[in-house]
Amino acid sequence: MNLFAHLDPNTEEEKVDIMYRNAHARVERIVSSGQVSPGGFWYEQDEDEWVLVLQGEGRIQYEKGNEAVLRTGDCILLPAGKRHRVSYTSQNPPCIWLCVFSGKEVNK
Repeated sequence: MNLFAHLDPNTEEEKVDIMYRNAHARVERIVSSGQVSPGGFWYEQDEDEWVLVLQGEGRIQYEKGNEAVLRTGDCILLPAGKRHRVSYTSQNPPCIWLCVFSGKEVNK
């Protein structure tokens, strides 16, 4: 398995691949090429999410307006229930996120 394989930066949609899953955790690779959360949409997840940017840049905006800028190698923990949205992703290179979900709802 190679986290940088099968990348297509010329797509309209994010690509989400589940890399690993069990009863306690789920690991996803997400490739974003300029996609952001729809206006007015907020994630408010039942699980914790640890996010690492493998390539490119992404920005996570919180409900109160502050923003976390994540570049290659940066990581962040989004606790369950923390309202957030993706406000920016780089296109060239695409933003590659590695996301680890843990908690009671990981097998959605």
